[in-house]
Amino acid sequence: MKKSLAVLGAALFSLLPLSACGETDGLVTLKINEVTHSVFYAPLYLADSLGYFEEENLKIELTNGGGADAVMASVLSGDSDIGFCGPEAAIYVQLGGSQDVPTVFGQLTQRDGSFLVSRKEEKDFKWTDLKGKEILAGRRGGVPAMTFEYVLRENGFTDADINLNFDVAFNLMTGAFEAGTADYCTMFEPTASEYQKAGKGYIVAAVGEASGVVPYTSFLAKRSWINKHETQVRGFLRAMLKAVDYAQKNTPEDIASKLFKQFPSTSYESITTSIKNYQSIDSWATDMAMTEASFNRLQDIIQSAGELPKRAAFADLVDNRYVKEEYEKLK
Repeated sequence: MKKSLAVLGAALFSLLPLSACGETDGLVTLKINEVTHSVFYAPLYLADSLGYFEEENLKIELTNGGGADAVMASVLSGDSDIGFCGPEAAIYVQLGGSQDVPTVFGQLTQRDGSFLVSRKEEKDFKWTDLKGKEILAGRRGGVPAMTFEYVLRENGFTDADINLNFDVAFNLMTGAFEAGTADYCTMFEPTASEYQKAGKGYIVAAVGEASGVVPYTSFLAKRSWINKHETQVRGFLRAMLKAVDYAQKNTPEDIASKLFKQFPSTSYESITTSIKNYQSIDSWATDMAMTEASFNRLQDIIQSAGELPKRAAFADLVDNRYVKEEYEKLK
């Protein structure tokens, strides 16, 4: 719950202007604060590069929050219109007693996006092989680490079997692993593929494939903002639904060519491999409507990690009305 404290502090600024929404060149600008910039979120960038946002009279201004806490703080203060992060951030805000809890109005990723990297090649890897091994899986209380711990428990691990190293910051894990810390490390793409290509390690498992469907990353905004900007919300969702469809139906090579400008320091080959890996585990939600079952699984994961003193009601935090209506129109 430590992560919620920073978020709740931002609630003090909730009386600031409700929207950062503005107009540029005749297009309505939506300010979106994303939890991080990753190939995992390919459809978001495709919607921009393919012109889908512009077709809806929208222009997207992206800011990298560098964590769910910062994303939620930006949304609560009114600095951003839309937050793009895990829905657990909204759960923490609700548990903290906020009266204007951001509402999830669309889900993009439906699985954990990290891959388990070993120091040695393991073609017949099994989760039980991790018993007695040290793993770098993220910070304590973070969804990547909690999801990984959940996978271990689902594979019969007890507290005595689990040896997760929470001492290394998320953005420093690969460097620590390369320097000799731990036996395994979880990495998102394209880092995992580039690491393997360089001969520094081997991808042995996809965490998202093992964890099952989880509402990993979603779009959320304050209810007051949504009510005032329904036209923009619907247009944004239409653009995203078309982009998800494109990402699921086209080749990794084609998609990578559309994303190259978004990741100038990453090779075309690495982006292509990343897209292939994310397509293979069915990363993106087709209709972008969060299910109550997946929401409850997320809470199972958080509760299993000892980070959830009270469960939240699905109906209090999720509004699928807009995305369901727009999805039906596009079918």
